[in-house]
Formats: sequence, structure tokens, C-alpha cells
Amino acid sequence: MKLAAVGSNCVDYYKNIESGKAYPGGGPVNMAVYTVRLGGEASYIGPVGNDDFGRIMIDAIREKGVDVSHITVREGNTAVTQVELIDGERILGDYDEGVLADYVLTDEEMDYIKGFDVVVCDLWGKVEGQFKDLKVRGITTAFDCATRPDDPESLTAIPYADYVFFSVEDGDTPDNRAKMEEIRKKGPKLVICMMGVHGSMCYDGESYHHFGIVPCDKIVDSMGAGDSYIAGFLKGITEGASIEEAMREGAANATETLKYFGGW
Repeated sequence: MKLAAVGSNCVDYYKNIESGKAYPGGGPVNMAVYTVRLGGEASYIGPVGNDDFGRIMIDAIREKGVDVSHITVREGNTAVTQVELIDGERILGDYDEGVLADYVLTDEEMDYIKGFDVVVCDLWGKVEGQFKDLKVRGITTAFDCATRPDDPESLTAIPYADYVFFSVEDGDTPDNRAKMEEIRKKGPKLVICMMGVHGSMCYDGESYHHFGIVPCDKIVDSMGAGDSYIAGFLKGITEGASIEEAMREGAANATETLKYFGGW
């Protein structure tokens, strides 16, 4: 699979680790890295600032084997989230979008994306309004709503997304099924609900498909687990796997990420 990951990137800055440590990430960036980890190809398309965090982001993504030829460097700050670890818990602080605030895909970038099997963006990627343009170009699209499928960004992208993902904590409930059916009626081929310890559920318009979790010997950190699932699922479904097989690939990829600290 060739994955184009677009939109949001973010440095998680832990001010109380080693007198300040930056971990590159962001949903689409993570998905690109995890796709390469699975043996696929990936390119990240999006902006970073001309600051230290921007250089850290580009170097880290490149080192993981992701194509960085369409990262744009802009005057300003790279997106950053302030994080603290307190008694083992990750406490999220201020978020600064930096140069990501007014990002839009150029025509050249959208033409470049046509060479990929699927393009993925998330709630914070800023390009949800261009999903229609991507579909017009014949590109297969995927969107991660995170825990907020009713946010304006999600509602804008959903009608033009082939695969829609969102996350819950309470498992297979009537409300979650109703939300999946509501989303499916708006146009996506598949709606995937990621349920943490409850596994995942996929609705294809007729049937519900379920998969549990792949056991993890030692859970170190859940950061990036959902992004890992999305990368695994997209790789599987794009390469012709059944829905259940794609769900298994997603779950197995998430388990790998649980084994170490930080997204990757």
C-alpha cells in the first residue's frame, strides 16, 4: 500500500522529561510511520515551521522511511502540545497550531496524492473542506474523527470519505451503532468504531463486523494505538483483505505500539 498522510503534525513537548524533550507525532504523521513499519510506503504532506521543532519533525519522519518531499517549511512555529507526566499520567496542556492554522492543499499536492492508494487526514488536519476535491480526482479517502464525529470538521469530510473512523470507550452500545448507521448513510463505504479494550466494530451498511484485541504482554503506553489501528486497517483493506482480516491487522499493529513509550 501507498499511503498519503495529510494535514496535522504536532510535537508533544514534555517539559519535565530530561529538562524538556520533543516527541514528533500527530495523527497523519503517526499513520505514515506505522504504514512503513508494516512494509508499506507512505508520504506525509503538510507544513512545519522553520524552527527547531520543524527540523526535528522532518528528520524523525525521514529516519522512519516516510517520504518528506512534500513537507513545506513555513516562516513560523511548528504545531506543539505542551505535556507533563505526573505520577505516570500524561497531562495535556496548551496547544499551538503554529503554521498549521491556515493550511490548505495546493493543486500540485492534490495531483501528487493521486499517485497513492489512499489519503488519510484527521480532525485537526485543516483539509476536510478539500475532501470533495480529492474525491473528484478519484482518490480513495479516509478520515479519523477521533472522539468527535459530530464536530464541524468531521461533518464536512464524512460525505466524501470512503473510510470513516471514530473512537469510543464504552464498547458496542445501541448509541454507538446508531451513530455508525447515521455516518454510513452520509456516504462512506465503511464506518469503523475503535473501542479500546473492547476491540473494534465495522459497519458496511448491511452487517456489523467485530474484532477483539491482540493481547499485549506488557502495556507501556497507549499513545498512537488508534493511529496504528487505522494504518493497519487501511493497509489490509487496500490490499484486498476481508473486513475481518483488516480489523485484525489494525489490532495487531496497535498492540505493537502499546509496547513502548511515545507514539513511535
